[in-house]
Amino acid sequence: MSNNLPNKPNRNDRTEKFGEIAKAMNDFFQERPVRGFLQSIDEFFNLPFATFPVSVKSYDREHHIVAELPGIKKEQISLDVLNNTLTITVKNGEVIIEEDDIHKVYSRKNKMQQMSRTITLPQPINEKKVKASYHNGLLTIIVPKQPGKKIHIIND
Repeated sequence: MSNNLPNKPNRNDRTEKFGEIAKAMNDFFQERPVRGFLQSIDEFFNLPFATFPVSVKSYDREHHIVAELPGIKKEQISLDVLNNTLTITVKNGEVIIEEDDIHKVYSRKNKMQQMSRTITLPQPINEKKVKASYHNGLLTIIVPKQPGKKIHIIND
């Protein structure tokens, strides 16, 4: 009887082929534009603040809005009122300078990040009566409720 059975692949051959595939994939992800694309995705998800929590509580005469902004300076915060909406905007800009004297490489990056939250209230906001304070990373905004006008319905 002849031995025409195919040879069993050697374990070392499989390991070597897998190593070649792994090296090819690694090379692929390290080349441009894939590397730059993956790096930008990483930077997007590693933002220092992607959002900030805001709580809104309504009382008889006013609304209390509290935004948690740890590490943010008062100068980076702006408040805008339009009709019955209040927008809290935080701008964070930084300059990153990298120097490598050995390879004579110098890099300067300007990063500007902005995050906003808009709160809609049930009645128009009188911006002249809004009070805001910032202490220990907590922005507290007090918005007085506007008195509404009652309309009497008459019988026909």
